[in-house]
Amino acid sequence: QKQVIANALEPIFGDLGDRLLFSEHHLSHAASAFFPSPFKDAAVLTMDGVGEWVTTSTSIGRENTLETLNEIHFPHSLGLLYSAFTYYTGFKVNSGEYKVMGLAPYGEPKYADIIRENLINISDDGSFSLNMQYFNYCTGLTMTNSKFADLFGAPARGFDDELTQREMDLAASVQKIVEEVMLKISRNIRSETGMRNLCLAGGVALNCVANGVLHRENIFDNIWIQPAAGDSGGAVGAALAVYHLGLGRKRILKPNADAMSGSFLGPEYSQSEIVTRLSASGAIFKELTDKEIATSTATALAAGKSVGWHQGRMEFGPRALGSRSILADPRSPTVQKRLNLQVKKRESFRPFAPSVLREDVSEWFDLSTDSPYMLLVTGVASSKLTATSIADGEKTGIARLEVQRSVVPAVTHVDNSARVHTVARDVNPRYHALLTEFKSQTGCPVLVNTSFNVRGEPIVETPEDAFRCFMRTDIEVLVVGNCFLVKSDQPEHLIDKTTFDLD
Repeated sequence: QKQVIANALEPIFGDLGDRLLFSEHHLSHAASAFFPSPFKDAAVLTMDGVGEWVTTSTSIGRENTLETLNEIHFPHSLGLLYSAFTYYTGFKVNSGEYKVMGLAPYGEPKYADIIRENLINISDDGSFSLNMQYFNYCTGLTMTNSKFADLFGAPARGFDDELTQREMDLAASVQKIVEEVMLKISRNIRSETGMRNLCLAGGVALNCVANGVLHRENIFDNIWIQPAAGDSGGAVGAALAVYHLGLGRKRILKPNADAMSGSFLGPEYSQSEIVTRLSASGAIFKELTDKEIATSTATALAAGKSVGWHQGRMEFGPRALGSRSILADPRSPTVQKRLNLQVKKRESFRPFAPSVLREDVSEWFDLSTDSPYMLLVTGVASSKLTATSIADGEKTGIARLEVQRSVVPAVTHVDNSARVHTVARDVNPRYHALLTEFKSQTGCPVLVNTSFNVRGEPIVETPEDAFRCFMRTDIEVLVVGNCFLVKSDQPEHLIDKTTFDLD
């Protein structure tokens, strides 16, 4: 593979020779976790499906160095265990894992003991091995085999089959196991190294529910998670590994800040470019001042409208952080279902995340620290929860969505949790200004924030992408830079009636 890459690059750059460097997969993850972190030294934990042969690694980062402590190798993989249950519960591997995580709170971990007794052996230090008699991913085209199905009493759910309580309980069970392993490994690293800080990367680090559990256990004083924790972040890690480990360059630490610039590392467009591109697309819009943009957008949101929000540099990583976002009023009890079915075109059970002003986070959620990358799940503050009737309390499965659990029901999951995104003025001033204006109008410093895309498509990048998504969904208002668009003003012939496949 390395030679294939070298051959492909040669017509562009010539013979690169020893100038072409390669970084191992988990070294890249570890470098992406530690070097941009705000810590001078830290323990580093990386976990994913597999990279080369490593599936889990622990390291120590000091200054501009990384020392690997322990590794777990393929086929023993926590990420692949989770993917096996993703497959078995009827979702697509390598894309549906977050659905399993979102489904877990609807269930109970009834199968956790079966998993421990048959599928995975977990040591006290968190190291683990899988019983490969139940898995097919080493030699076959499926994740699990007939023995796995026999263990749980039924074949894998079909992609289009109805979700049942069984799938919810399976999701809750594998989620419980992942949390258990992460906690044991983390306690062992803390005990062995004495480090007060922990850095996380790898696909498993995108499991924000497990991250929230780890945060609440207070094993470490501080936790920092690479926002592009999956394989995309490996590009950052490979570059940083060469820069610090290969070239010996020193790190420059910022006081109380990481080096990811809010993860706003993607393209941006000037106002003149936006006007030109939207005009060429046939869009009808008004140009407003910065203050008018905040006021008009907040007013639309407070009136119950969904808003496409395209501002500044695009986010790097899988989370929308207020640059390429769909926004809505979290106080509405109908927003969660409406956004899922009419805008995002996806399953109704999936939760939405709240963006909240950093200065107000502890009033609204059980969190007193930063969560700038939407990678921690925590509870909604008890003062914001609402009493449920006995009848509501008896609801099960997807019917639990019908219960209004808090004053911000659109971002409160069925277990009263939320995947919190804190917004600081110095990191994203325009989004902070919008939240501030929304708070001024409504008393609520929280907005629903979900990625600006529909199922099966990437997050929008260009103004044209944003307008196209706007015109093929039920998003009612679009804000691109200082351009303000209302759906009812747009030419009828530009409305796109495309239907969307399951992702």
